[in-house]
Amino acid sequence: MSLTTDIIGELVRDANRMERLNASHKRHMLQRAVATIEDLREAAGIPKGPGHDTLADIKTTASAAEHGLADDAQLRETFLQAAGMIRDLHIVLDSGTKVSLV
Repeated sequence: MSLTTDIIGELVRDANRMERLNASHKRHMLQRAVATIEDLREAAGIPKGPGHDTLADIKTTASAAEHGLADDAQLRETFLQAAGMIRDLHIVLDSGTKVSLV
C-alpha cells in the first residue's frame, strides 16, 4: 500500500471510532490530511487560488479539535471529507491527468 492509501484508511478508521480518540490525535490526523491534500494538488498541477477552499474548512476544524470546540459528528464528517478528497486526487494522479489553467 502507498502512503496515500494508508492515510485514507486511517482517516476512515478513525472516523468510525471518533469517541475513542483524544484531541491531539484528531488534530494530528487532520493536519496530515491537509499536508497530503496540498502535496497531491501540487503534483496534479492544481494551483492555490483565491476564493473559498474546502481545505480551509479542514484546517479550521483541526484547530477547533485541538481546543475541544468541534463535536465528534463534525469531526467524523471532516475526516471522511478529507479521505474523499485524497482518494479523488489519488485517482486523478493515477490516471495521468494534469490540470492546467489558461
